[in-house]
Amino acid sequence: MAPIPFLSLLLLFSLTFPSSSSAFEQQQSPLLKYHHGPLLKGNITVNLVWYGKFSSTQRSIIVDFLNSLSNPKTTSSPSVSSWWRTTAKYKGGSSSVVVGKQTLDDKYSLGKALKTSQLKVLAFKYGYGDGKAVNVVLTSSDVAVDGFCMSRCGTHGSVQVKNSRFPYAWVGNSVSQCPGYCAWPFHQPVYGPQTPPLVPPNGDVGVDGMVINLATVLAGTVVNNNWYFQGPAEAPLEAVSACTGIFGKGAFPGYPGKVLVGETTGASYNAVGVNGRKYLLPAMWDPQTSTCKTLS
Repeated sequence: MAPIPFLSLLLLFSLTFPSSSSAFEQQQSPLLKYHHGPLLKGNITVNLVWYGKFSSTQRSIIVDFLNSLSNPKTTSSPSVSSWWRTTAKYKGGSSSVVVGKQTLDDKYSLGKALKTSQLKVLAFKYGYGDGKAVNVVLTSSDVAVDGFCMSRCGTHGSVQVKNSRFPYAWVGNSVSQCPGYCAWPFHQPVYGPQTPPLVPPNGDVGVDGMVINLATVLAGTVVNNNWYFQGPAEAPLEAVSACTGIFGKGAFPGYPGKVLVGETTGASYNAVGVNGRKYLLPAMWDPQTSTCKTLS
């Protein structure tokens, strides 16, 4: 891919969702190899660019998730922070996440059909940070992005500016374009067994699906960063994408595994965050046990 003006691309990872049969092959204890490079560790600021139309409720669901990652005050178990602590088992130790700037671009400044190069423009339009920030672009349900719903549900990568590298990520709301592809298990899958979908914990198929994909690319940004992966560097399996389709113990094709269910709402979840929020988070590869670790 050619570099966009004044930015040269260092690396690009795509969060991909293979067909149901191949996705669940990852239950066979994948092995991620460390390729001896620096990881993104320590105190990390996540800056958000909201591109398109998002309600205040939708924004709060995602912001509460991010604020839950490193919140030690969450006493409910299993917690979002306990899921994130698996990243501390990778070389370099723990990563503490805080939410930084939030920018609203509800006028679609670059239109409603975006190329990958434009995602990078949006990510760094409002600044680069200090190298310890991850700029995340979140696109609304009416925005099309190259490869979205065809080969990816989100992306993370980085750009090189002089002697510094700056990470970024993107995740899209798939509810009106491909919920069976990017918001499973809250919608019947495009491929495989057509089991009933789960009820999303926050009542929003698109945004609850975005949380799953945001968790995936953020974990990939922090613990992989082009150094922990399985397979070819051009199409790697990373900390969470190596465990695609697994949310609880006993997962198999068409079944995400055993998760918790709200008594009154019937909503499925496996992690509790700040403000009583509940989320369904994917399994993450544990480098100490070389297995896909679930919360439930």
